[in-house]
Amino acid sequence: MDFSLLSFLLGLGMLAALATGIWVAVALFAVALATMMLLVSVPAGPVMATTVWGASHHWDLTALPMFIWMGEILFRSRLSEDMFAGLSPWMRNLPGRLLHVNILGCGIFAAVSGSSAATAATVGRMSLPELRGRGYDEKLAIGTLAGSATLGLLIPPSIILIVYGAATEQSIARLFMAGVLPGAMLCLLFMGYVAVWAMLNRDKMPAKEEKLPLWTQIKATRRLFPVIGLIIGVIGSIYAGLASPTEAAAIGVVLALLLSWVSGTLNRKSFADGLLGATRTSCMIAFILAGAAFLTVAMGYTGIPRELASWIGGMDMSPYVLLFALTIFFVVLGCFLDGISVVVLTTSVILPMVEQAGLDLIWFGIFIVLVVEMSQITPPVGFNLFVIQGMTGRNIFSVARMALPFFLLMVVALVLLVAFPGLALWLPQTMLSN
Repeated sequence: MDFSLLSFLLGLGMLAALATGIWVAVALFAVALATMMLLVSVPAGPVMATTVWGASHHWDLTALPMFIWMGEILFRSRLSEDMFAGLSPWMRNLPGRLLHVNILGCGIFAAVSGSSAATAATVGRMSLPELRGRGYDEKLAIGTLAGSATLGLLIPPSIILIVYGAATEQSIARLFMAGVLPGAMLCLLFMGYVAVWAMLNRDKMPAKEEKLPLWTQIKATRRLFPVIGLIIGVIGSIYAGLASPTEAAAIGVVLALLLSWVSGTLNRKSFADGLLGATRTSCMIAFILAGAAFLTVAMGYTGIPRELASWIGGMDMSPYVLLFALTIFFVVLGCFLDGISVVVLTTSVILPMVEQAGLDLIWFGIFIVLVVEMSQITPPVGFNLFVIQGMTGRNIFSVARMALPFFLLMVVALVLLVAFPGLALWLPQTMLSN
């Protein structure tokens, strides 16, 4: 059978399975099993058993439940209140003032949770009522939250980077370091936009608040020290080569439990809820990864990835054209699936093209996460839009319009990442040299 027709039929089968509303992992297993039984002479049962086992005992994946648990613990702590209290005194004199707390708060929480939806929920439930009560423009407040919450996918420890690293057999430590500078660049782009907007729309900004004494600002900053210590403990230990991502995740859980205990939010119920939440999320991701691994092997037997790579190579397509096509593809796919599903569904097909084009797989991991970030605030199924809709009661398309400027800023960040690959590759290189 012609490989292009075969690819189309498999893609159609996957879309049909997903359209039924069944779990993504079940859809992956179903399509892979049908492929093995109908198109390949190799027995499907033993291949599925060995593939699932191989995908499930990957050592790097041990970091996944630990980082998820760390985020669940902090989600139930007073972290959002401490961040708002610690950041707001320093933001009062910047153009845009407390709107920057949304952006920096999301950046900080992203560095300890790894989840986009958790970042939106945790920071939003504290900042949106505060900003609304102080007279800030609600549309921009919601837009900054929607855009900045996506940093949870990029700034380490990112759950989706762990999944990408496991699926592509790339170093998770290097992927974590590669996400730091692009994440900081996005924060600066968002803050720059808010500052310019505030200067052009002074009539929509509340009256200036009284300037606080320097000592008061410094005292308020002390509430940030625990979470900054947690970030340094996790990310710093990986960069310095003192701990692997798995060991750093264990450190993060211990520090998060300690921080929660000191703040008085750790009790029997919060501990059990956090552990169960982490277990559910980890099992869901592990199930998806197992299904994706089986589908990857099934497609390998059909020869589709190899033929597709040869076809792309024969087209003599420039890397820039390929990246543009992939950007459109991932944004559209991300409108209907969560980020983890997008990555595991497409890895086996996309990687041969990427390798054929000579693109660095660590850099491409940051590229794909940035594009998936964009899809998180794109209707009809942008996950961050659903979270913010639930908090504000606004129509999902209204929230999407408020987030549109930040979507466009992500496009700018994507262009900068393509133009200057060192943004993603410089830190991993210095880490290895150390």
